[in-house]
Amino acid sequence: MVNCCGLITVKNKPVPLKSIAVEVSVQGHVATVSSTLQYENQEKSPLEAIFVFPLPGEAAVCRFSAKIGQTEVVAEVQEKQKAREQYDDSLSSGQQAFLLEESDESPDVFKLSVGSLPPGEKASVSLDYVTELAVQADDGLRLCLPAVLNPRYQPQGSDSGSGGSALVSSVPAASVPYSLSLTARVSSPHPICRVESNCPLDPLNYLNTEKTQATVSLAAGHQFDRDVELLLYYQDTHQPTAIVEAAQTSAKPGSLMGDPVVMLSLYPEFPKDVMSTMTSLGEFLFVVDRSGSMSCSMHNGSGAQDRIGSARDTLLLLLKSLPMGCYFNIIGFGSSYESFFPKSVEYSQKTMDEALQKVKAMRADLGGTEILQPLKHIYRQPCLPDQPRQLFLFTDGEVGNTKEVLDLVNANAGSHRCFSFGIGEGASSALISGVAKQGGGHAQFITGQDRMQPKVMQSLRFALQPAVVDISVKWNVPKGVSVTPLSPPIRVLFQGQRALLYAQLTGKSSGDTEGSVTVKYSLAEQPVENQLSFSLKPTEDTGLTVHRLGARTLIRSLEMEERQGDGEKKGVKEKVVELSVQSGVSSAFTAFIAVHKVDGEAVQGPMLRRQVPTPSRAGNRWHTDSRAVDRYAGTDLERQGVSDSGDDVSDSDINYRGYMGFRRPRKRNGTKVQREYMGCRRPRKRNGTKVQRDSDCPAPASNPVKDPLLQLISLQKASGSWVLEAALAEVLGKTEEEVAKPKPAPVDQEVWATVLALVWLYGFKMEAQEEWQFLATKAVSWIQAQKAASVSECVQAGNTLLGCQVQKDTLGL
Repeated sequence: MVNCCGLITVKNKPVPLKSIAVEVSVQGHVATVSSTLQYENQEKSPLEAIFVFPLPGEAAVCRFSAKIGQTEVVAEVQEKQKAREQYDDSLSSGQQAFLLEESDESPDVFKLSVGSLPPGEKASVSLDYVTELAVQADDGLRLCLPAVLNPRYQPQGSDSGSGGSALVSSVPAASVPYSLSLTARVSSPHPICRVESNCPLDPLNYLNTEKTQATVSLAAGHQFDRDVELLLYYQDTHQPTAIVEAAQTSAKPGSLMGDPVVMLSLYPEFPKDVMSTMTSLGEFLFVVDRSGSMSCSMHNGSGAQDRIGSARDTLLLLLKSLPMGCYFNIIGFGSSYESFFPKSVEYSQKTMDEALQKVKAMRADLGGTEILQPLKHIYRQPCLPDQPRQLFLFTDGEVGNTKEVLDLVNANAGSHRCFSFGIGEGASSALISGVAKQGGGHAQFITGQDRMQPKVMQSLRFALQPAVVDISVKWNVPKGVSVTPLSPPIRVLFQGQRALLYAQLTGKSSGDTEGSVTVKYSLAEQPVENQLSFSLKPTEDTGLTVHRLGARTLIRSLEMEERQGDGEKKGVKEKVVELSVQSGVSSAFTAFIAVHKVDGEAVQGPMLRRQVPTPSRAGNRWHTDSRAVDRYAGTDLERQGVSDSGDDVSDSDINYRGYMGFRRPRKRNGTKVQREYMGCRRPRKRNGTKVQRDSDCPAPASNPVKDPLLQLISLQKASGSWVLEAALAEVLGKTEEEVAKPKPAPVDQEVWATVLALVWLYGFKMEAQEEWQFLATKAVSWIQAQKAASVSECVQAGNTLLGCQVQKDTLGL
């Protein structure tokens, strides 16, 4: 049985969204995504269709249009409340109207209202958005089309502002009644090596001999039942580049759209001698989601581990990889939070063992996903002298107060770096990417059959890199040209990480057409300088992608300024609305409105409202009344519900904010219009009795196969050494006697065991080197500190015993 949130008609007919077609245009590191949604009203009454859907957190909607029959109506951007009122007034007078708005709570969730669709009518809605592509650990560029919108947990008592009756439409992925087609055109200054996806693709089709242009499509018949991920691989991905985009011809010179805009992609190269010396200082705080949804599987394939299990394995790896002399703590959170230690403790064999025992007992048993309170707790703790605070946040990202969380991280950005990990399909990209951006860290997404461990270890490498300080960016342009930065100042740089900068170029030069930018910073107390030159003349016609991304960057900065309380006196909201309207880019304070003026009569009877389902990772765990809502009758909705935290919820306690923060009921002609959609929550207790949760997540294997690598890692001491014991022999595939016998006579047993572990890692687990490299570094440092004789003899004997051919130099000895 499928329990939906008012998603099907009273006659059990499917909702009116029929298909989604997507065209992607990639230009190097940025993309424009055009989606067309086909609707059809198969009922006998006029219909209002509601579709709540996710977009990438860094995306900005820049065009919206609707086509009914042969008539296309292009939407305009207006101040949000004004657009809502026009939408309501249009429907009241019998016009067809379309409204697209961003959630008040999270910038990666949008609501599309398709209003007054007559019986039998078809409508086609198109929207375009621009987005940056994230760089992955293997140098791939990631484009994600989110399909899954997991219901976001709204902490009780949190202020949803003016957000109204939100609607999260979730059904099991297999029940999604519409399909997706996708075609991508890729252009790059460098040759395109390959394109990969988590979904079946047709073969890559090159359009020129240089292989700098290509097209690729999803295989036909794809059900839009999970996030679609494209990974693009170019030659020389890490080359710094500059794109200057021509102004919009119809825009006024001096305005953002009326001037050229430059986008710089910077990759600082750090000296190798500096990068080889990782810091051993730091306070490492591992903040782990223990909400109920973390019991779900990492993916839908066979043998999938549950998310909390993967988090446990990752914490094992992290705890073993930490340097001696640092401090650490682990905080689990859900509706409440629990710390392993009252405050951070120094890393030692004793504290590591104590933490590992608690990690083994970790379960997904803390209710809803509330990140704000544990973060407030952390920020209340004083920072340790000479131990830079490094925060690692692991979550499946199902929160409803994203902007509140980002504001808190931003307010404390000066005292720490934050590395974030989005686990599984549907994790909020606005939350995961935003936390890392505001916290000066790095974001990673673990989806499909990705392993969490290598991505986490890349972030640990970033965290152990020497900090870059005193960053400055200086623009050098000819006389007559001025530069207005659109991006906030760079606060952090990592080796191998890209920074995108946008700037507006105003005025003209009579002679020189070259400009440059100089990035200076201090690394390990040494001054470093990087310079990139670029032509002021616009390159190929790139549309307005760069302008729109520059506008989006500036809008996001201004929105945060407004939320932090500086907005009233500076008129920040007015600036955002002006910039959003001018650039056509979505914001928190504006919405897209399109009205198709037809000779319709004012609506007298009920107009049915239908929500269009978005696939959820676990479709049948959310319960509600699925009756149609009478839009005009003003009748009260019967409602029942229980809270995610386990408390009973009375009739009067139901919060109409819902999850996504859209809008409250409005009045028309003095009558309140019903805009309530049942707050769908996971049942926990009813009348004091625990309600059995739906089996929405496949149970993990009862006897999971032990991973030899994790077994070996679990045996390592905090110092980096291994002990000669039966458990080590078992991992090596030998008996204890077989392992002990070949030990060179003068060599200490612990040194021999540690050399064997290193030989095994290099001989059998090179494909996972990124996961164990810090453990190996610790082991080598420990061996060298012992000043042991006959190390070469040990390596040779270890190779003979294990059947390997690992050289002593390879081990770093």
